[in-house]
Amino acid sequence: MQGVKQYNKKFELTQEFAKNLDTQDLLASYRKKFFIPRHGGKDVIYLTGNSLGLQPKNTHQAIKTELDDWANMGVEGHFQGKNPWMHYHKFLNPGLTHILGANENEVVAMNRLTVNLHLMFTSFYKPTKKRYKVLMESGAFPSDMYVLETQAKHHQLDYEDVLIEVKPRDDEHHHRTEDIIALIELHKEDLAMVFLPGVQYYTGQVFDIEKITQKAHEVGAIAGFDLAHAAGNIELKLHDWQVDWASWCSYKYLNSGPGNVSGVFIHEKHVKNKEMPRLAGWWGQLESERFKMNKGFNPEPGAAGWQLSNAPIFGMAVHKVSLDIFSQIKMDTLVNKRDMLTSYLDFVLTYCAQNNPKLNFQIITPKSRAAQLSILTGHEGKDLYKYLNKNGVISDWREPNVIRMAPVPLYNSFEDIWRLAQILLKF
Repeated sequence: MQGVKQYNKKFELTQEFAKNLDTQDLLASYRKKFFIPRHGGKDVIYLTGNSLGLQPKNTHQAIKTELDDWANMGVEGHFQGKNPWMHYHKFLNPGLTHILGANENEVVAMNRLTVNLHLMFTSFYKPTKKRYKVLMESGAFPSDMYVLETQAKHHQLDYEDVLIEVKPRDDEHHHRTEDIIALIELHKEDLAMVFLPGVQYYTGQVFDIEKITQKAHEVGAIAGFDLAHAAGNIELKLHDWQVDWASWCSYKYLNSGPGNVSGVFIHEKHVKNKEMPRLAGWWGQLESERFKMNKGFNPEPGAAGWQLSNAPIFGMAVHKVSLDIFSQIKMDTLVNKRDMLTSYLDFVLTYCAQNNPKLNFQIITPKSRAAQLSILTGHEGKDLYKYLNKNGVISDWREPNVIRMAPVPLYNSFEDIWRLAQILLKF
């Protein structure tokens, strides 16, 4: 396998075993490209890349370059800077296409995630008297729920009538693909859009984007995805899968800083249609006409035609640093390391739960997973979370009783996971 060379022995809970895996790890050197927070004189065990990725060390220089051009050139930095600001969004396209499995005319970095979700609904949600329903997961991230609720109101529709909610089966925590497919088939006459995540934020479940998209198209519906927890975490082939649209944030697995720029994917079968409804802004105007200040919106070809405003340069400079790191790595290499690392975490958590009676938890993340395991705890869950934090383990608490842990292949090591076990066994 790639990422970590094939290791045929069963997992072992020894430091020697973990270090051996780190020695074989083809991505081990990338840890040095990130700042690792410290606790008690040691690197923390950072397992919250699914919430905020760590800072790449080249970030300071990237921002300084743009600050220097601003200081030395003023407005001329738009055209004469080292990275001319006029075209800055284009510098991010190669990295985005690599991560998303897209063509360059299908992606653009812009805005924030929820803004982009609303923009995509404006273009793709076109309810009719017969076909107006939207399929979502139960327990979706609140922003997604609020987007659909307010979009329904915008069209003078009742949210509860618009919503088709797919739920896990009794005594299960994950959504079965066959249940999603069956629900799409059941609503084939009135379904306008399937709107799902690529990876479920609470459980870490990976959705079968390709199969769901195929079924949505079969019944005449649009397939759109929130990839907040998927971009940089799973291998995506949005173009080949014929996904209609997608959006994501850049501050989780894409390591681009808190609240940083989002992006959109719009399949090329749609971007050629200038008559698609959209909310327009100056930066989406055809570049050759943008500074003529004429009436009449004539969109830039491709996803770039959905831009509203000029690029936030300092944020995009940070984003580009991380995208450049991803561009050095094959996505299947990243995925293979991710799978081995997450499997080792699974082994460690299971071992600790079996050998420390005070650990009352179960893993609720299904086998269709990426770089996240969600642990359903008992009454002691918050105490466990605080104990981990006090001992240099940065994890994530989600109400009412789940601890999320995300081992990121770019900067987490197998020894991190072994160290976690030593802390858990002493709880």
